[in-house]
Amino acid sequence: MSLLLVNTSFSDEDYVNKPLLDEITQKYKIFAKKRFHFLQETLNSVKDKSDLEKLEAVNTFFNDVRYSSDIKIYKMRDYWATPWEFLGKDMGDCEDYVISKYFALKYLGIDYKKLFFTYVRSTKFKEPHMVLTYFETPRSEPLILDNNNHKIFSASKRKDLTPIYNFNGDVLNQIGKDSKKSHKKWDQLKLNMQRKKI
Repeated sequence: MSLLLVNTSFSDEDYVNKPLLDEITQKYKIFAKKRFHFLQETLNSVKDKSDLEKLEAVNTFFNDVRYSSDIKIYKMRDYWATPWEFLGKDMGDCEDYVISKYFALKYLGIDYKKLFFTYVRSTKFKEPHMVLTYFETPRSEPLILDNNNHKIFSASKRKDLTPIYNFNGDVLNQIGKDSKKSHKKWDQLKLNMQRKKI
C-alpha cells in the first residue's frame, strides 16, 4: 500500500520493493534478503488460490520465524514491529506475527474487512495474547491464525483462547478519517511504516 509502503493487493510489483529490500539487506545481511525472497516465492505460489490456501501459506511461512519477547529484542515492554523489522531480525512476539500476516494477506488481495487483530487470553499459557482472525463473512465463525499453534482452526475449536476484543486498523482508518488518532499501537505502527522503519 502506498500509505504504509507495502503493496496492499497483488500486482506485478514485489511485496517489498527493491530499494527497501536493498536497505534491509544492508542492515540485516544476506540471510534476511533470502528470507524476503522466500516470502515473495510463497506469496507468488498462492496468488491465484483460494482465501483458505492463502491463509495457510502465510500462516505457515511466518510461524517459522522465531519467537522472542519485545524486552529481549527492542528493550521495550510492548513494541509492534513493522513486517520488515520482524522478518529482518527473524524474531518477534505475537503482535509481530499478526502484523506481518495481516499485510501479507492484504497484498494477496484478501479483503482487509475480513481480517482482525484479536486480543485473547491464553488459558494454556495464562497470559494475554494476540492472534489474527479471519471472518469469511461478518457472521461467520472466525478462523484463528496463531503463532502458538501452527494449524488454523475455527474459533470454537480453540478452547484455550478466551476472546477479549478485536479491531481492524484499516477499518479504524475509515471511521476516523478526520482524526489523526485511532488506536495507540496501530497509529505508531503506521508512522513507523511511513518512515520505512527496518
